[in-house]
Amino acid sequence: MSNMRLNGSTKDMSTRGASSDGMNAADMHSAGVLLGHTPLRILWVKMGGLWPANSGGRLRSYHMINELSRDNDVTVLTTHSSDESTSALRAHLPYCKRIDSRPFSPPKSTSKAFLLSLAASWLSRLPVDVYKYQLPELRREVQFLLAGGNFDVCIADFMTAIPNVAMTGATPVVFFSHNVEYMIWQRLRDNEPSWLKRVLLSIEWRKMRRAEKRACRAAVATIAVSAEDARKLRENCEHAHVDSVNTGVDIDYFTANSTVAKDPFAIVFSGSMDWHPNEDAMLYFMKDVFQKVRAQVPEATLSIVGRHPSQRLRTAAMLAGAEVTGTVTDIRPWLDKAAVYIVPLRIGGGTRLKIYEALSMGKAVVSTTIGAEGLSLLDDVHLLRADTTETFVNSIVMLLKNPEMRTSLGDAGRQLMEENYGWSKIAVQFESLCRAAIADKSGNAPHS
Repeated sequence: MSNMRLNGSTKDMSTRGASSDGMNAADMHSAGVLLGHTPLRILWVKMGGLWPANSGGRLRSYHMINELSRDNDVTVLTTHSSDESTSALRAHLPYCKRIDSRPFSPPKSTSKAFLLSLAASWLSRLPVDVYKYQLPELRREVQFLLAGGNFDVCIADFMTAIPNVAMTGATPVVFFSHNVEYMIWQRLRDNEPSWLKRVLLSIEWRKMRRAEKRACRAAVATIAVSAEDARKLRENCEHAHVDSVNTGVDIDYFTANSTVAKDPFAIVFSGSMDWHPNEDAMLYFMKDVFQKVRAQVPEATLSIVGRHPSQRLRTAAMLAGAEVTGTVTDIRPWLDKAAVYIVPLRIGGGTRLKIYEALSMGKAVVSTTIGAEGLSLLDDVHLLRADTTETFVNSIVMLLKNPEMRTSLGDAGRQLMEENYGWSKIAVQFESLCRAAIADKSGNAPHS
């Protein structure tokens, strides 16, 4: 990330002693933070882990922390599951001042523990998807660290961090919102065929909307991942201050490999398959779209790439003649070989990093409006948009039969990523919003 401090300031500025005019070190640090001279002391709280960065939320958080920690003092409090390595996390975030990861796995939706969480959540204000992430020992550690007065700002990363962060202390809390969560649950309700589940989902999405409203109201600022998400959050809590940063992509990592053989008939989808909107998207695609594509292009193939696919998805893929990979260590070979990258999401919120990854590798993308929600992309320039089964089929068939169109879309997408969406640029935006929030909390400056 480019150095935002004026006069070539570095991290050690915050430790200098009193100045000649009598200001003590604390006063100097505060003044430096407000003026943008001094590195920020950031406490970042993230439930659900950071490494491996194998989901959209993890990727966004990881890259933001990695860039911010180059020029700021970042302490991370997070969690990890039994099969995740804390040493690997530390190795991949070498600039962080401290990383404290606690063992924790939220109950899975098929477990007895989840049913207990669901029942308990009905007696609380929290929706179950937030309730199940409460971790008292981590909350106590957050309180202890903030009580020392050694941080300029605390980042509550995702709604799941909110119950583990005291929002009313002296240290300003910034809520980093990756999704408008209540809309995901509302869309789940709208697409659920079971009347009983629709009733339960109706309860949950309304509880999530109220929880998000409380979080936005309590935080000194909320940072969304798109202008559209920021607008929806402001509508839900009109007195909250909500800004947004763009979604980014690692343009050096996600670069086409000219040595990889391209498959002119390969259709690829990637994502965490244990996230319901992704599973719903691919079940829909295999049932309603893929066979119609094959009727016109018999050579077409479909690969579904991503962690934790369910048996239901595997069975549907076997019947459809599609490939399901499960977890892969590197998504790039799958993107490299693809002729068309698809995002047929019908449910979701936030922004899809997967689209920017595909565009960064010069791929032709077909997406629903929900799949491309919040992304600054031009239809028929950077991607093809398809919101009905017929348009999805026609768009894919057209691209499979037209390599020149695939190349045109891919080249335009790669150029857009290079010019606007590198993570270092996004982190500069994020840091600027954090400094504005600190200034607002201190009463020294209004929000812009």
